[in-house]
Amino acid sequence: MKHEEQVRLIKEITARMDRGENVDAGGFRKNPASVYTCRDLLEREWDAFFRSHPQVIGMSADLPEPGTFMTCEDFGVPVLATRDKRGGFRAFVNVCRHRNVVVEGDEKGKRSRFTCPFHAWTYSNEGKLVSVPKESHFGEIDKSCLGLVPLPAVERYGLLWVHPQPDGRLDVEQLLGGLAPEFDAWNWDRLVRFGEDTYDVPLNWKLAMDTFGETYHFTALHRNTLAAEFHGNIQAYDAYGRNHRMTLVLKAIDQMRHEPEEKWDIRQCALPAYYLFPSVQVLAVRFGVVLVRAYPDAKDPARHTS
Repeated sequence: MKHEEQVRLIKEITARMDRGENVDAGGFRKNPASVYTCRDLLEREWDAFFRSHPQVIGMSADLPEPGTFMTCEDFGVPVLATRDKRGGFRAFVNVCRHRNVVVEGDEKGKRSRFTCPFHAWTYSNEGKLVSVPKESHFGEIDKSCLGLVPLPAVERYGLLWVHPQPDGRLDVEQLLGGLAPEFDAWNWDRLVRFGEDTYDVPLNWKLAMDTFGETYHFTALHRNTLAAEFHGNIQAYDAYGRNHRMTLVLKAIDQMRHEPEEKWDIRQCALPAYYLFPSVQVLAVRFGVVLVRAYPDAKDPARHTS
């Protein structure tokens, strides 16, 4: 985020604090409980938002060097993502072309070749079929036609983007809705990976997004934890197409607001939280970035994985 935008946000937040107000939502909204419990709605969401929509599967740091790989099955299509010997990011359907068995079962690692556990057909990290045991028994094989099925994949602004469908369209700038320059300024591609946690939660995925999207509850639910560091029920809010940025406010802003503007640093006094449609959050924290990805259980509207 450029410094002038940081200054604008800090001024906007402190002005609201002085007036004792928050962002105006424009009125009350009524949300029926069926939005979180309807199985038919979940099926439509799963197809439109996840199986048929570009997804962020991780960050550049998840593939730190040539030969590294990662897999995921979060949105209904098993994905194998690799970094080839030239450092390029690639993604494939993680399924053998012989008998449709998942090729790579590990979540992360480093290897240049992937061997199917069923009949040992082997593929390079560029997706090429390089070995078929007892190849002569098949007759003439054109290996160039039997590589792993490639998926649209783009690495940009430190994020790894994949479309679950081989013929899907992947335009990162369009998806970001105007956030591209801001993401570029953060230099997230220079970060190193720190760790990862996975949670299987008995909660609808949208309810999780709703809860993460407000700080009104901090002074009650988190009065002994987050409330010690954050001002509750005060933030800045900006929309970017289907995405938005909510800037949570740290109590450190009380001190920073009295310092010269050239010393202002948004990460020292606030938490810019980017919500990328449909279910990804990118948190620009003081020590780097936290990526949160939430995916519903395809059959149970009351469960999701983060």
